[in-house]
Amino acid sequence: MLIQRISLAIIALVILTTAGCGFKLQRSYSIPAELEELHLSTSDQYSELSRLVSDRLRIHAVSTVPASDTTPTLRLINDSLERATLSLYPTGNVAEYELIYLVNYSVTLPQSEPQIFHAEVRRDYQDDPRTALAKSREMDMLVKEMRIQAADNIIQTLASIEVN
Repeated sequence: MLIQRISLAIIALVILTTAGCGFKLQRSYSIPAELEELHLSTSDQYSELSRLVSDRLRIHAVSTVPASDTTPTLRLINDSLERATLSLYPTGNVAEYELIYLVNYSVTLPQSEPQIFHAEVRRDYQDDPRTALAKSREMDMLVKEMRIQAADNIIQTLASIEVN
């Protein structure tokens, strides 16, 4: 009985301490009420990025609605993947790449000019020509993770927008 009370007191203390210091679960953002309904515009609605952004909007209780003059718009302008050489083997083959995933997007509030934003995610990728198939799969996984991080960055941006 005494052990239960002590453990409950410790749990309550931990909860109060973490709540008081501003602790939030990762990827837990407060989207402004004015953005709880928005139009998601993209040139390719079936792309992996638009699906990820749509999923994250749903998770954060943001409804996607048809475009109108009174609805804010999140427009995914374009995304691209670049690859830069970081290092070479003594034989001249590429040993390491840097993958750069770029996303350009805008947020347009009613009766306002569009605000343009950029998300950039970078990853290093070691290449070994002897394991080409495994490296190809690894690169696919890295690109998927980079898209997930870019979608999270877009949601962070929405949470940080000040609506007048």
